[in-house]
Amino acid sequence: MLMNSGRLAKLNYMANAFRVLVPGDHVMCAISGTPIALDDLRYWSVARQEAYASAVEATKAEQKA
Repeated sequence: MLMNSGRLAKLNYMANAFRVLVPGDHVMCAISGTPIALDDLRYWSVARQEAYASAVEATKAEQKA
């Protein structure tokens, strides 16, 4: 994955997984704006197609929705 080092990925978030649409090594948290390595990505919203850095950010997004 060296070719995608430092590149923002575009993902399709599904119920139990995600599909890479545009290769990269990270996505951005929709709440905090921090980069999330794809290997560390654990929280996202299928309905909003957003990624979250942690459960705290995921909870904040749910409360805003």
